[in-house]
Amino acid sequence: MTHSMSDHTAAQPATPGDPEGIDPSVLDELTRLRDSIDNIDAAVVHMLAERFKCTQQVGHLKAAHRLPPADPAREARQITRLRQLAESAKLDPGFAEKLLNFIIAEVIRHHETIART
Repeated sequence: MTHSMSDHTAAQPATPGDPEGIDPSVLDELTRLRDSIDNIDAAVVHMLAERFKCTQQVGHLKAAHRLPPADPAREARQITRLRQLAESAKLDPGFAEKLLNFIIAEVIRHHETIART
């Protein structure tokens, strides 16, 4: 008995990115969830942009008054606060801290640049 190529491939599971063979209701739910993720990602980017607008103003204020670009005591309070928020939101506090440390490093870099100009 011979098998055609289409007989052989039809029995194989769908590969990632290939919706053939996946239940349409699963694809609909996957699309719905991905659309939500895309919307959340857009909101996160816009919120970060707003945050950086505020921190740029802080940088200019610090530079005008010859204050240091970094404020380790404030950063420590923010990390503690964000870890608590993460815990109450059922988000890994370690992840939240890493994210905030990344953001703080970028803010300090901006403040140093502002102070030099």
